Amino acid sequence: MRGDGPALATDAINAAIAHAHARGGGEIVLPAGRHLSFSIRLLSGVTLRLEEGCVLEAADPTIHGGTYDAAEPNPHDLWQDFGHSHWRNSLIWGEDLEDVAILGPGRIDGAGLTREGPGSRWSRQAGEFPLSMAGLSAEAMAELSPAVEAIAGRGNKAIALKRVKRARIDGLTIFRGGHFAVLASGCEDLVLRDLVVDTNRDGLDIDACRDVLVSGCRVNTPNDDAIVLKSSLALGELIPTERVVIEHCEVSGFDLGTMLDGTFGRTQLLSPDQDRVTGRIKLGTESNGGFRDVTIRDCRFTRSRGLALEVVDGGTMENIVAERLRLHEVTTAPIFLRVGDRRRGPEGTPIGAMRNIALRDIEAFDILPDYAATIAGLPESPIRNVTLSNIRLSYSGGGSAEWAERRPGDLPEAYPEPSMFGPSPVHGLWARHVDGLKIENLALETTTPDGRPARLFENVREAP
Repeated sequence: MRGDGPALATDAINAAIAHAHARGGGEIVLPAGRHLSFSIRLLSGVTLRLEEGCVLEAADPTIHGGTYDAAEPNPHDLWQDFGHSHWRNSLIWGEDLEDVAILGPGRIDGAGLTREGPGSRWSRQAGEFPLSMAGLSAEAMAELSPAVEAIAGRGNKAIALKRVKRARIDGLTIFRGGHFAVLASGCEDLVLRDLVVDTNRDGLDIDACRDVLVSGCRVNTPNDDAIVLKSSLALGELIPTERVVIEHCEVSGFDLGTMLDGTFGRTQLLSPDQDRVTGRIKLGTESNGGFRDVTIRDCRFTRSRGLALEVVDGGTMENIVAERLRLHEVTTAPIFLRVGDRRRGPEGTPIGAMRNIALRDIEAFDILPDYAATIAGLPESPIRNVTLSNIRLSYSGGGSAEWAERRPGDLPEAYPEPSMFGPSPVHGLWARHVDGLKIENLALETTTPDGRPARLFENVREAP
């Protein structure tokens, strides 16, 4: 298959995939050159390989005389935003498949994708957006969360997989991936390895999946999360995200495109939510099905928000290990554990729970002073059994002594971000509503004086 620039390759690629599938499977190779395409439909048993020098470019409906596959109807789209609820409006998508792969070393360029999409249709809307966005105008909010009609025919994901068994995405580069560079929902035996992602919104989103390996990936996302696990209701049932390993990855919030070109730009200061740039590893926000047996190890965070573990929509998060992490230029709290009570879900959704969390061998340097490492449960659902061991947190200091007098409320319904509470009353570790906190070798320091104490514990039972 030849890469011939402005001619659309959509039909040729889809025909080749259908032919290989009909013969029992095979490999479709895109050679060096520019391949311009709308929606590519994966089929079972097929590998799509982008060779060195290949650029698979997402076509633009306003320029190239076509459209992406329509966002399929989803009767379960009430509880999460548009992007999580649809898969076919993507550059590459696959549904109810087995044994598929998308391989590099070529590049996907989502030039024609949009990063935007409507929010959820949930009527209560409590905690739908971070408190940091409260000052945005109606016009700005409409741009960030447009109506469904405004994105008809558009694609907003580079790769979307739904209920796929034994999938591998390996060795690719993804630039400008839309709302999601990769969205995997309800998948089993999923491997994401050695990906280089420099994108304008979310990087790798793994939702209601099990038996997942994310290894050796470099993900730069100044505007949203880099590697994020979720357990939404997009598939219409409670499915835990479980047995996941994230290892040897690097996440960051450099200016868009500057990880790829090696300049590592630092001009962008804020994400669209009006907090500082994102680029982190996170579990949540959608937590309906819960999380269990997740390991995050040997990862680096640079110019990004810290590690975030969040349960606000019901579900239980348990048996989580994060170890051997190194963070530098931390733009909010280096560690953020949160149980909230948004409960975006059907009537009867229970309050969530978090337990059995082990954080060890973590170093964080050059942390902005506003937000301390925070472990914040609720009186009715304290975070249980948290171990912090061999952790060093070095803040830049300069926090006001007046901040030490602050005692924010629990804000149970608010969208979970460290900034939700305002500047922390301590500079190091702030814990509230925790049942069983064990601390072994925790170093809290500032490089310049800070007017706040190092620690504050409220309604915390420390483990022996």
